[in-house]
Amino acid sequence: MDRRPFPLRHRSLLLPARIQGAHEKGGVEGQIGWFRRNHLVPIPEVDSLDELNAMVDAWDEADDARRIGSRARTVGEHFATEQPLLAPLPTEPFETGRWFTPRVDRYAQVTVRMNKYSVPARMVGRQARVLLNASDLVVFDGRTEIARHERLMTKGSTRVDLDHYLEVLLRKPGVLPGAKALEQARASGRFTPVHDAWWAAACKAHGDADGTRALIEVLMLHRHLPHDHVVAGLATALRAGALTADAVALEARKYNDTADGGADDTTADHQSLMSGDRARGEGEIPAV
Repeated sequence: MDRRPFPLRHRSLLLPARIQGAHEKGGVEGQIGWFRRNHLVPIPEVDSLDELNAMVDAWDEADDARRIGSRARTVGEHFATEQPLLAPLPTEPFETGRWFTPRVDRYAQVTVRMNKYSVPARMVGRQARVLLNASDLVVFDGRTEIARHERLMTKGSTRVDLDHYLEVLLRKPGVLPGAKALEQARASGRFTPVHDAWWAAACKAHGDADGTRALIEVLMLHRHLPHDHVVAGLATALRAGALTADAVALEARKYNDTADGGADDTTADHQSLMSGDRARGEGEIPAV
């Protein structure tokens, strides 16, 4: 079911149904008004549509215990009676999004509905397939998903993923400190104070350029290991004064093995992965 930031799946809107015909238009509109006044006034402040949808789900579940007017049964009890009588969902998925085929610009971004979204730098100059949904945007290279962003609702905005630019930044590390992609990564919590602390120590030990390149290699580890494992590896390496990407990879691997209770070969060939990533970097440094 399409997850929209609006309580269209609110159970009380389905009840009661009448075999002779539809006579609940006023009741449905009244319940929409009730839900809006009780849950959406004042307008909730959330960081994402996913957070808002989770709140709507929680309100919907809590509403099962409510009685509408003087009815003897609750919303949940009515729904349990009606559910077996509802038409089954279609067996084939129905795509509700809209497709676009924009060309990736020199900054590794596609423009959809007057907003810009980043894609991996290797896509510069190529045509991508973009599926725009109500709450997110998915970018494909052929049939392979290569990027996913939360949909921007304000025209003229830009959403960029720092990971998409790492190969380019390896060649020009001086661009990273002022990059919009880094700013957005910090704001989202993906680039943590632990990243910053390790980066500062690496720059002090190796110089700004080499220290930043080491950080970029660390950021590439996020492609192969869970985010919290890499952060734990960074923290351990920082305490030990180990200021190389290989040291962080080792500590992250140890944490990964401890957390999963078994071996994981995602970083065993770290050097070959890094060499392959460098080889795939294309395009100009993005103005982000």
